[in-house]
Amino acid sequence: MTARLRIGIDTGGTFTDVVALDEDTGEITTTKTPSTPADPAEGFLAGVAKILEGRPGAAVAGLAHGTTVATNRLLEDRIEGLGFVTTEGFGHLLEIARQSVPDGYGNSYFWVKPPRIVPVHRVREVGGRLDHTGAELRPFDEAGAVTAARWFREQGIAAIGVCFLHSYADPSHELAMREVLRREHPEAVVSLSCEVLREYREYERSVTTLVDAAVKPVMSRYLARIAERAPARLHVMKSNGGVLSAEEVAHQPITTVLSGPAAGALGAAFVAARAGRGSVVTLDGGGTSTDVAVILDGEPALTTEGAIGRHPVRIPMIDIVTVGAGGGSIARISPEGALKVGPRSAGADPGPLCYGRGGTEPAVTDAHAVLGRIPPHLLGGEIPLDVDAARTGLAALAGRLGLTLERAATGILEISAWNQANAIRQITVERGLDVRDYPLVAFGGSGPLLCCRLLDVLGLPAAVVPENPGNVSAFGLLTVDVRNDHVRTRVMRDTELDLAAVAETFAGLESEAAAALEREGFAAGARRLARTADLRYYGQAFEVRVPAPPGEVTGAFRAEVVRRFHDAHEALYGYCHRDDPRHPVEWVNYRVSGIGPIERPRMDERPPGDKDASRARTGTRRVHFGEDWTDTPVYDRARLAPGDTVEGPAVIEEFGSTLPLHPGFHAAADGHGNLVVTRV
Repeated sequence: MTARLRIGIDTGGTFTDVVALDEDTGEITTTKTPSTPADPAEGFLAGVAKILEGRPGAAVAGLAHGTTVATNRLLEDRIEGLGFVTTEGFGHLLEIARQSVPDGYGNSYFWVKPPRIVPVHRVREVGGRLDHTGAELRPFDEAGAVTAARWFREQGIAAIGVCFLHSYADPSHELAMREVLRREHPEAVVSLSCEVLREYREYERSVTTLVDAAVKPVMSRYLARIAERAPARLHVMKSNGGVLSAEEVAHQPITTVLSGPAAGALGAAFVAARAGRGSVVTLDGGGTSTDVAVILDGEPALTTEGAIGRHPVRIPMIDIVTVGAGGGSIARISPEGALKVGPRSAGADPGPLCYGRGGTEPAVTDAHAVLGRIPPHLLGGEIPLDVDAARTGLAALAGRLGLTLERAATGILEISAWNQANAIRQITVERGLDVRDYPLVAFGGSGPLLCCRLLDVLGLPAAVVPENPGNVSAFGLLTVDVRNDHVRTRVMRDTELDLAAVAETFAGLESEAAAALEREGFAAGARRLARTADLRYYGQAFEVRVPAPPGEVTGAFRAEVVRRFHDAHEALYGYCHRDDPRHPVEWVNYRVSGIGPIERPRMDERPPGDKDASRARTGTRRVHFGEDWTDTPVYDRARLAPGDTVEGPAVIEEFGSTLPLHPGFHAAADGHGNLVVTRV
């Protein structure tokens, strides 16, 4: 019988990770291939070919992809040739922006607003005006629109964002502008705010629309190159925790800005839930950065207050904090003479010194290699490491610091661990959560390397290292549903709430969501629609999102949503104004998520073995764990069985990652293939 495979492929900065699920047997196969930063599509296709090498005759039933193409373009600020069309009189909307100081009051006297995403000379104003209800105050100025479109064509500006005042209430002026651009400048790629983010707050809506326009050409080309050679229909991971077909994503590429990290968080959540751990902190350690998120009762926290680089992006996304603390993070001496690690990274090419590809500065991976905490190769021997080159480079850095080689390498890893710990504090303590209540799920190629130290620094109860940790993001792509989000702004006081208007708004959103799922191939009985609403107390600047029940919009519906808002506000901020008429509630945004469920992998519990971990021991290696060199046993993770326990100091190796088990810790293999690390 021909095997039917679903394949998940996550393209990272260093490696492209691939996981294949046999839909008939439930068997999971994993592999990795080097990423190709110059053309990520080549790495993607090489990953597909590699996973199919050992499966002759297998049929590919589906492909899911996590990509960093849009993310990297924004992080590297490669935005050029972008134009902006806005309402007459609002040409300086991007200049005014917001007066938010990103690093708090300490830097408020020195902070300068970053450069605007579109310089003022590439902004065109077009007449016409709507009020906040969508009523037309002045008609759309088609002659002015034609003049603007021709100017963009003459200047060679081919990516254009359009955001008119209050177009969230009525998109007709923006739709008319697109028709003019199609007629006068047909080569232009156009993004409309009414399609990208139909929500109020003009600055954030404008920037989100412009970011979409900026990444649309490169994402469209990238997805087209893959789709024309892919062996099955391609779905792409979105920042909101769902996937969508490549055809749809090409029209809304802004939704992929956290594609890879979102897949990792969801894969870790799936693994943790199967092991009976519903609430965890996830840590995805890669070559360039580390991404952390919180999973509460099996669901990742979502936000619309995200940013990529210096650009605010108000699309729904998993709440993820990223820090430049990956395996490729470069160690250097600051002008003040202090040792610094990251955020600059050696990346995949040339990579750390031990890669032997021309790297000139020591990185975190070099420190691990010199201290013996990783083997002298990667991917089971596919990539040999030049440990001598790493030692030479680190010795030079140590000499400049006046330290021994071991002290310098240990210091690099200590700084990297504290960088990761600070990111975990940001996603927990700053969100009102006690970090000591949550086990850590450590994955990614470099994720498990520092987990013992993180247990010490943060007081975490345990660390869970999934099977094949380097491929959890790719595995996560096989666990997520098709999902699309739809939003409308309609501000109303609760005491004056027009239930008929609310019902009409939700009905319109549900119709849009249903149509999108139908295009994805989901029949009426095979899809789910989830409502949420954003509420606030009158006078507040920002809202709290709460679930809204399905069914008819009645007085009971209104009361239930308001009750949930009071409860959520109290949980978040420690107080609420329940039954206080001096602080009326205001309804702001209405949201519907259309969800098309997919079948998830089976994770059957495995029977325990004989509880003798010695069968997995492959030898010893000299390893430095911060005090001195120790003859340390090395274990092959693939030979460990449920019930086995390994006592530290030890090193547990596998194809895509390594777990250095420090003295005073032990790792127990559970029935789901995880290693659970705790302090003795």
